[in-house]
Amino acid sequence: MIRTYGPESELSPYEVQAAGYALRFRCETRDGTREVSIGTQSPDHTVQWTILERCRLSDLGLVTPSLEVASEGDVLRLKTAEGAATSAPQPRRQATERDKVRGREKQPWATDSPPHQTAGAALQETVDPRVEAARAGLPPVVDDLLHRFTAAGLGLTLVGTSVRQALEGNVGHELDFVTESDVQQIRQIIHGWGDEVRVHREHTPGVVSLRKQSDTDNYSLRISACPTPPHDRSPRSRRAVHEKALEAYLRRRDFTIDAMALGLSRVTLTDLFGGLRDLERRVLRTPRAPTASIANDPPLMLRVVRGAARLGFEPVSELRDAMHTMARRVTEVPAEHVREELTATMLAARPSTGLRLLVDTRLAEHVLPELPALRFESAEHHRHKDIYEHTLKVLDQAIALETDGPDLTLRLAALLHDIGTPRTRRTGRDGRVSFHHHEVVGRNMARKRLRALAYPGQLIEDVARLVELHLRFHGYVDGRWTDPAVRRYVRDAGPLLGRLHQLTRADCTTRNQRKANALARAYDSLEERIEHLAVEDERQSARPDLNGHQIMEVLGIRPGAELGRAYEYMRDLRIEKGPMNFETARDALLEWRARRDR
Repeated sequence: MIRTYGPESELSPYEVQAAGYALRFRCETRDGTREVSIGTQSPDHTVQWTILERCRLSDLGLVTPSLEVASEGDVLRLKTAEGAATSAPQPRRQATERDKVRGREKQPWATDSPPHQTAGAALQETVDPRVEAARAGLPPVVDDLLHRFTAAGLGLTLVGTSVRQALEGNVGHELDFVTESDVQQIRQIIHGWGDEVRVHREHTPGVVSLRKQSDTDNYSLRISACPTPPHDRSPRSRRAVHEKALEAYLRRRDFTIDAMALGLSRVTLTDLFGGLRDLERRVLRTPRAPTASIANDPPLMLRVVRGAARLGFEPVSELRDAMHTMARRVTEVPAEHVREELTATMLAARPSTGLRLLVDTRLAEHVLPELPALRFESAEHHRHKDIYEHTLKVLDQAIALETDGPDLTLRLAALLHDIGTPRTRRTGRDGRVSFHHHEVVGRNMARKRLRALAYPGQLIEDVARLVELHLRFHGYVDGRWTDPAVRRYVRDAGPLLGRLHQLTRADCTTRNQRKANALARAYDSLEERIEHLAVEDERQSARPDLNGHQIMEVLGIRPGAELGRAYEYMRDLRIEKGPMNFETARDALLEWRARRDR
């Protein structure tokens, strides 16, 4: 029989030794939601806490992630592979080749940790090779900072997104830490070490940010203060308060994959909400109940969309359902904030993934209603493509054509290029569906939507112009354009010509390979003509409309300085006003001489 205890109950060592483990329960109310945590205590008195959702009920009793069925099959025991949350010292880490090249070896993690940090085993989960590899992969700037805190008798813990990136083997240049100190002491510790030190009071009790140049890399560091109680309190009390503060910090993170903490001195991973498991499953889940999280922070729904687009992770069904149910709450988010999240989604690696989620959860109906409006029934006559799927494919293809990194103007134009189709949709007597002038209607709709989202004026006009021009090329396919028509195409596109090339090519999503090849050849031909005409026009622009012999004949002069001045005037006139016929050019030349003779 396994007894259960409260979080602070005193246990007899004999009881735990005899059973092999004990269970502790902790109930807390957070933001109106009752949460239950289960702790598995090992004979060495360390406790591994987890949430109730990660446990299961079996015939043998409650099974936590720290327990397994013994080989005999009739009893539960601690997992020997995980070894529970042990307080035994970690092995000394050998210096990496990179450290040796830099001329120094890092200090062993188990020996430089303050006592109150190494004693905090209640939150610490077991170490596996992935955690050790994540610690080994951290840049030297982390050890430099850790040494300063260790010298001051303080611990330092890597938290949040930085931990996830370290576990993925892709540590960035923005790192977040937590320490059991206050802002004033943090500033004293980093005085003279970091640059651009700032204190942010939007969090309680505060965050210190700084920049640090390390070799050729520039790092942005954030250290959150979590002060411990006064020193006259017992170490156990200080440890408990610090653990609770760390837990509260991690619980505030958006997703469990970013709600982990990596011990720097003693290699440990604090994972209270199953973030490592969710990282393996590539899912997004909130540390708290999703409905409570969204109720307190409606912009979270947009950050889920951004996370899906940036990481390619899927939200768990509970989170997706909560977003669908509470989608209207997104109307409480200011337009500028919506714009920032939409922009981040559009510039992510997989914007179409985020946009699908935006539509499926009905968020788009409130922030970008033109997108779900493209999902009208398109197969009723089997006469035209699915505009919604076509739009997302055009976006993906436009991204593939980018040459200088993410282009927000191009991506927004690809997303909005067909939003005028629902309003212009007509079905003829023969059952054919048409969308005449949808590019003009779409231009006005795109301009209106982007203004509502508070985008800059120039970007709005550029996107609207691309939407308006995206069909112009098809006139070239249907009938051979004259040179003036090609020049008008170039003139109307202006500085957007390169983006128009990309958008037009991306707009071909036909499955008919013969048709796709024909369109590609036609656009190759158009681009070649544009380049040829550009070279020809540049060459012609350097020639005046009257040659030297004609100028001498009109003015009645011989070769000399006067001819040179007249020739230069006619050349400048050609550049300024364009080509002229002989009579117009002659009159302009005579007028020039008349002005000179006055």
